[in-house]
Amino acid sequence: MASREEITVCEDEVRSLYSHLEKMTDLVAVWEVALSDGVHKIEFEHGTTSGKRVVYVDGKEEIRKEWMFKLVGKETFTVGAAKTKATINIDAVSGFAYEYTLEINGKSLKKYMENRSKTTNTWVLSLGGADYRVVLEKDTMDVWCNGQKMETAGEFVEDGTETHFSVGDHSCCIKAVSSGKRKEGIIHTLIVDDREIPETVE
Repeated sequence: MASREEITVCEDEVRSLYSHLEKMTDLVAVWEVALSDGVHKIEFEHGTTSGKRVVYVDGKEEIRKEWMFKLVGKETFTVGAAKTKATINIDAVSGFAYEYTLEINGKSLKKYMENRSKTTNTWVLSLGGADYRVVLEKDTMDVWCNGQKMETAGEFVEDGTETHFSVGDHSCCIKAVSSGKRKEGIIHTLIVDDREIPETVE
């Protein structure tokens, strides 16, 4: 028969294992959101017994609510340098099953990303061993590189416009040229040190 000490040790191990598991199982959703200043990771913990809600953006805790009697609802917070509005919706599906959806600026993540691909161009490139992510916001002509809004100089050229900026000691230029087709509109090309960089689809 096991001694009382052994039973206590065993109970403590089970308790610590249980609390560790509870921590792990509270993580119910993870999203990756590509914004102009970078790709942000959103994690959501939902304790369906305690109603606990915790939102992390890029590993940093944004919201923590320990005891919530209402298990459904929404949590709203901001993401990234431009403080983009994000909302996590918590809906009951059946019994104790829940569905978690992320909205960015009031649109479902899928709709937001589809719309974003029309309003931005993204290029990912490597320069001198470092990786860079360059984003052009077509409506404002703002250029972002690795989370920083760049100082740019625009000029009109014979076949369109050129937006000049530099990354480290590399000269960069985004050329905007009409495609000549109404459906395609304007074609944006990134040129770094006289080399054309292919666009990245996010």
